[in-house]
Parts: sequence; C-alpha cells; structure tokens
Amino acid sequence: MDKSISILQQQIAYYQARASEYDEWFLRQGRYDRGTELNSQWFQEVEQVRSALDQFKPYGQILEIACGTGLWTQRLSEQADQIMAIDAVGEVVTLNQQRLQSARVKYVQANIFEWQLKEQYDVVCISFWLSHVPEEYFESFWRMVRCATKPGGRVFFVDSKYEPTSTARDHQLREKQSETILRRLNDGREYEIVKIFYEKDDLGKRLNQIGWKAEVKETEHYFIYGECV
Repeated sequence: MDKSISILQQQIAYYQARASEYDEWFLRQGRYDRGTELNSQWFQEVEQVRSALDQFKPYGQILEIACGTGLWTQRLSEQADQIMAIDAVGEVVTLNQQRLQSARVKYVQANIFEWQLKEQYDVVCISFWLSHVPEEYFESFWRMVRCATKPGGRVFFVDSKYEPTSTARDHQLREKQSETILRRLNDGREYEIVKIFYEKDDLGKRLNQIGWKAEVKETEHYFIYGECV
C-alpha cells in the first residue's frame, strides 16, 4: 500500500477517536494545560488570528476545509452568507452541527482528496489542515483550492508553528523536517499522522511559485496564518 495512503487512513482514524477530546487542545485543558502564563500567551495569539480573520472579512459563500468541531466555523458564520463545511470525520461533523445549529451551514462528510467539487466559493478557509496534507499532495491540494475559488475569490488559512508547548505535555515533537508525528489520545492509544510545520517565508514563496499571491504572517509562538488570491 502507498505509504501516504496508509498514513492518511490512520490520520482519519485518529481524528475519529479524538473527536470528543479535540477541543481540549484549543481550550488548553487536561494534557494541554501549560499553566497560567503559557495559556495566556496562547489565547492572546488566538485572538490575534481571530482579529486577522475578522479583518479579512469572510463574506459570501464560504468553503471550510476540515471544519472540525466548529471552533472556526462559528467565527466564520458571523460574517458569511452560507458555509459549506467539509470534513472526513463524521464524529466531528456531528459536534460541529451541535455547536452551530445554523441553517446557513451545510455539511459534507468526505475525504478532501476524493471529494468531487461541484461549486465555487467567494472564500475558502483552511484552519489547521494544511499541516496534515502530505508533501506529495501539496500542489494538487492547492489546485483543488484554486478550482474551488471563484474569480476574484480569496483564501484564508491558519496552522501551527513548531512549538513544543503547543501540543500535549506527554507529546514530543520530532525533528522539524519530519513529515509525520506520533500522537497519543487521553486513553493512551497512539497514531502516526502527517504533520508538517511550515516556515512563514518558505510557505509564502511556495504559494507564490504555484501561482498564488500570498501574504503569510505569524504570531510570536504558536500560529502561522495568511491569505491568498
């Protein structure tokens, strides 16, 4: 079996198993609680990204790739006319629906690498997903994003920087150059998943090389984010 396919299958299985505890990472709870000072830094940087998203003004028809439990869907819904939220994991789609309870959000459970695009959107939002795209799929993924974007449409993305205190206390980051990482659940089960930590300048250069006009920024410790047209 192709190694990337095997890893992607394990990645889906990991997020299926992790669905009920996923928000603990973002909310700095349980194994992700790093103490008052670091938690405060985390939430300050979250607000920095949220502010950038608000200033981006995600109006109109939005495609949210890997919508997860709805933490960012909720923010997008404040300005969007309608959201198409896609995720390969049914468990997180259910949590997203329960959180939003909005007629303006439609859901599709599908593997983004197999999904058949039928419409174009004013905005494509990619939150904490680009780092899970295997290197060999980078260009084809961004071609799909281009096809999904209306002429004059825009893309917003946010992801993780290489920072040991971003992950759980019992996780250890591998070398930055590694394309995969071992992740552990609260019950001790372990999964190998794709996790690529991009550098701000390198990512901007790569996106520009494949035809995007990209502006990539970063917070002090935890996040890389930006927009493309």
